[in-house]
Amino acid sequence: MTYCVGLLLRDGMVLLSDTRTNAGLDNISTYRKMFTFEEPGERVIAIMTAGSLSVTQTTMARLREAMEDPESTPETSILKAPTLLKVAEMVGSTLAQVRAEVDEKLNAMNQGASASMIVAGQRKGGAMRLFLIYPEGNFIEATEDTPFLQIGEHKYGKPILDRVVKPTTSLSDAVKAVLLSMDSTLRSNLSVGMPLDLAVIERDALRVTQKRRIEAGDAQFRAMSEAWSKALRDGFAQIDV
Repeated sequence: MTYCVGLLLRDGMVLLSDTRTNAGLDNISTYRKMFTFEEPGERVIAIMTAGSLSVTQTTMARLREAMEDPESTPETSILKAPTLLKVAEMVGSTLAQVRAEVDEKLNAMNQGASASMIVAGQRKGGAMRLFLIYPEGNFIEATEDTPFLQIGEHKYGKPILDRVVKPTTSLSDAVKAVLLSMDSTLRSNLSVGMPLDLAVIERDALRVTQKRRIEAGDAQFRAMSEAWSKALRDGFAQIDV
């Protein structure tokens, strides 16, 4: 399993994903779940994935193949699509097609495969947009009323986002919020694990303005986690029933 979260704020977007794909006791695998594509000054697109690795890897491979095709068009390449809505539609269609193909192969074994994605980005002259793509290819979009989207093991990291994230949240506070959301998930679910991939896209920058890989044992992340744990314990002790 995995956990990915994306925030859509007035100042930009903040994205965070883990990299664990197998939480077996003797077989823990690491694969990147966040992919970024840029044409600086023109457009930036980020995609995060959760679910069946065979589905997500094949989907990403087909999207890349379409982008690299010298005969690609706005109908086939997400880097040429006229809008972010069109990008979401293309990603959704590709995901649904791959999922159906994999499901057909697994039916003989009474198994199935599923995956979901978060698509974020901005094109020149357009607004920042953030979408959650469902396994069937349909999607929803983040709004001011719901400024964050999650995929994977999201329940442990959702409470802090519900309490602190608003469209007016600063990018620095948003980074702190997603990291603490991830920390809560790491503590409660072994199927989510380090390292983490963090990306920040500032409004109208049309490029990834901050990208960071957070490895296990990262001193800054550990200090933040310990400080948060202490703050929770102190707050709990001060509440009278």
